[in-house]
Amino acid sequence: MNNSLKSSVPTDREVILGILNNSEDILNKLYKAYYAMVLQFILNNNGNEDDAKDVYQEGIIVLYNKIKEGNFELSSKLKTYIYSVCRRIWLKKLSQNSKKAGNITDYEDVFAVEEDVEHHEEKDAAFVKMQSALDHLGEPCKTIIQDFYIHNLSMQDICEKFGYTNTDNAKTQKYKCLQRLKKIFFQP
Repeated sequence: MNNSLKSSVPTDREVILGILNNSEDILNKLYKAYYAMVLQFILNNNGNEDDAKDVYQEGIIVLYNKIKEGNFELSSKLKTYIYSVCRRIWLKKLSQNSKKAGNITDYEDVFAVEEDVEHHEEKDAAFVKMQSALDHLGEPCKTIIQDFYIHNLSMQDICEKFGYTNTDNAKTQKYKCLQRLKKIFFQP
């Protein structure tokens, strides 16, 4: 089992426990796991590979210190957390550079990206809420919704899978399931 873990991305729990237990292996995996995502962001936002390495290093240190302090609460996926932290670090660097250069247009970009970070976090919270709503939905609705919207099965496939007499019946069931899901999702 250990061999298959070597190349895979560690789970959020593995990372947190690994950092708490001073696991060098987990830190190495963590470094490899999300670097490409941060590199892509930095390259798309006026940075280069060296910037990306610096920002990623700082982001991992922030995560490491938070976990070591013992008050780390993960409210989203670790990947999202690292992405948000690295974005904030890079935005801070960008805004410091633009202050030196006195270039107003850079500020507008920074504010736009800051709003994007908030939007990203809101979306992540919505996904968590949607997963919870799906869990409360029950069967067959949960599977029908997942098959259609996540696994991209056709209504014909769903019809056959659940034994509906025709696709219209399957569509009607999907519609009813969606209505129930909306009710659960939007209840306070």
